[in-house]
This record gives sequence, C-alpha cells and structure tokens, in this order.
Amino acid sequence: MKTIKRNYFRIYDDNEEKNYFKTVLTRKRVEKLIKDFEKKQERYINTEFITYLKKYDPDAEIIKIETISY
Repeated sequence: MKTIKRNYFRIYDDNEEKNYFKTVLTRKRVEKLIKDFEKKQERYINTEFITYLKKYDPDAEIIKIETISY
C-alpha cells in the first residue's frame, strides 16, 4: 500500500484570518494556484481558496486548530 504524503500550510486572507490546511499538492503547485486564484478574485478568503483548491485535490481541507491548556 502506497503512503500518501500530505503537506500542511498556514495561510492568511484579506480578513487577516489565519487558517491551516492540508493537501497532497506540493508547495510550488499551491503557490501557483494561489496566484491563479488571486487573478480571478477581488478579495482573498481562505474558505473560498480551499473550495478552489479542491478542484485539484478533492481531499484538501482546512484544519481547525484549537488551544488546549492543562
């Protein structure tokens, strides 16, 4: 069975919202897709970018990070 390598990235949008997401795409490919996406959008919103990214990686998703204290 082949192991699928996932890449994890942190992104900020025009609302200064920070999110993390995972994808099988390389950093170089993600950077190109970001540029392509920005050409088509007036504002850059993370959730909209992930929807766009899913055309190229259906399993891409935002990862919710929560703080836990003990």
